[in-house]
Amino acid sequence: MSTNQHDPEIRRKKNTTQTLLQMKRMGEKIAMLTAYDATTAAVMDDSGIPSILVGDSLGMVVLGYETTLQVTMEDMLHHCKAVARGSRYALLIGDLPFLSYQISVQEAVRNSGRLIQEGGMHAVKLEGGRERAETIRAITSTGIPVMGHLGLTPQSVNQFGGFAAQAMTAKAAQRLMEDARILQQSGCFGIVLESIPARLAELVSKHIDIPTIGIGAGAGCDGQVLVTQDMLGMFTRFTPKFVKKFANLNTAMQSAFQQYKTEVQSSEFPAGENTVEMPDDEWQETLRLTNK
Repeated sequence: MSTNQHDPEIRRKKNTTQTLLQMKRMGEKIAMLTAYDATTAAVMDDSGIPSILVGDSLGMVVLGYETTLQVTMEDMLHHCKAVARGSRYALLIGDLPFLSYQISVQEAVRNSGRLIQEGGMHAVKLEGGRERAETIRAITSTGIPVMGHLGLTPQSVNQFGGFAAQAMTAKAAQRLMEDARILQQSGCFGIVLESIPARLAELVSKHIDIPTIGIGAGAGCDGQVLVTQDMLGMFTRFTPKFVKKFANLNTAMQSAFQQYKTEVQSSEFPAGENTVEMPDDEWQETLRLTNK
């Protein structure tokens, strides 16, 4: 292994929950993305993304479900393990899926432990406000960091009546602010704020000490998270208003697939450089032996 002090592999340090807290204190914005496989996680690591969320959004963008509600603990563990194998430096946060933490505090602690112990995550994320305070305290008491999630919480989509923006009234905004404080007091190291007014998200971010990660909540949060398939233009079923497409891989992938099909059909692929051949003398001997 190189001992050069300028080697980037030596300079880089593992990101932790304290890294994110320090970034907030220093006014440095936090970039977070979702990943569900080792290859993507490795590319994100190489790109310097400090935190990766293995979100239950995998139900929609990977498994093809209509919502996240069908995602199971086994689904999450499968993808968490893959991401953990691909990442060396990012703080890895695993989503607790629907009904893995709502039934009882004991179930919540057990399933959180599985994401850490079996899935290789460093922290877990769960949805909800004051009603999750006892659960958060119980999970953090075991040494497991917890990230909260307020605003549009996808696991409550049926209760909300769809993927609609939240906290659009003064009363609802006040409740969300209170919930953010409760989550901090309960031990959360950070909070995702999803689909709430930008001014409210900025206000929350200024009034709590832990990092806020926005998704559809404006630039006033301490950081941002996007679903990778959305920001790469891969998931085309629908595109939320808050998504910016930083690439259009759907078009690029279609073009590559179509060219592959054409070259296979025309025998242009595989060409000589894509083919393995044995030495001529061995080939002649093969012909002699097979023609006996």
